[in-house]
Amino acid sequence: LNHYPAGDREETGIPTEVAVEMMREKYEVVRGIYSGFDYTPFFTGTATERVSMIPAAMDFILGLEDGKKRYVKAVTELGKAYALVSSTDEAAAIRDEVGFFQAIKVALDKHTPRDNRSPEDLDAAIRQIVSKAVASEKVVDIFAAAGLEKPNIAILSDEFLEEVRGFPYKNVALEVLQKLIQDEIKTRSRSNLIQSRSFSEMLEKTVQRYQNRSVETAQIINELIDLAALMREAHNRGENLGLTEDEIAFYDALEVNDSAVKVLGDETLKTIARELVRAIKCNVTIDWTVKESVRAKLRVTVKRLLKKYGYPPEKQEKAMLTVIAQAELLCRDWAA
Repeated sequence: LNHYPAGDREETGIPTEVAVEMMREKYEVVRGIYSGFDYTPFFTGTATERVSMIPAAMDFILGLEDGKKRYVKAVTELGKAYALVSSTDEAAAIRDEVGFFQAIKVALDKHTPRDNRSPEDLDAAIRQIVSKAVASEKVVDIFAAAGLEKPNIAILSDEFLEEVRGFPYKNVALEVLQKLIQDEIKTRSRSNLIQSRSFSEMLEKTVQRYQNRSVETAQIINELIDLAALMREAHNRGENLGLTEDEIAFYDALEVNDSAVKVLGDETLKTIARELVRAIKCNVTIDWTVKESVRAKLRVTVKRLLKKYGYPPEKQEKAMLTVIAQAELLCRDWAA
């Protein structure tokens, strides 16, 4: 809440009574968003009950039309107005509620897509809000508050996915799952071009159907769980095929699911992938991506390998371009 240093109210020239009225107006806007939801257990319940209000409130906000956007805007404006009069009795009277509102805002930012905060941010925010009330009792994050183990996205075990499926706050479950999948796609985009593209397209289509309200939240959760399971299988695919992480990335770049390519057989495609890794590693330098002569040599090398193993001629150009693009993702590590 300390967005403004002491004396800012005087510097703005806003009379105290006007600033207080502004704060009250912003406060009522946020309270209005919570119409139909009782958050008082956050202040009156046990430590566990208080923390469990976080996912419940998130679920309520996410269930409203444009709920997150409206809520974040309203709480941000309330926080600024509150900061101007934080030393007044009127501000003191709503201090705990404002703290709760901001805890939910932080939780929404942390556990829904398009956020770059560390997992510790939410813990710290909640701890700051409820530390006095819970005394020495441990404050847990949203996963623990909801009875979920924090996932290791190697990730998404069957046990974790089943817990998400049974999570009572469906809107929160959907947002958390979407963010976990987005984070995993982002990680894979640094090493496997085809997997990241494929899973990104699948996620986008699934979420778009939900945003168009053509399917229910529970169904989208099931679809995201299926997508997460596919991603886990893909993560283990290289090991099952006897390929390294680098080799499976080039194996995927060969359009192995295309019927015209599939006829070559797994063993031939794996051989091509292994030889591509060896050939490209021998040619990359730190600045190879800006040296057209090196890139031209790589293109020739890739085409020669594809032709050597009978890769469909009409698909060689596209495969070559994809292989070069895949190499660009990995070249920093290789050239180091």
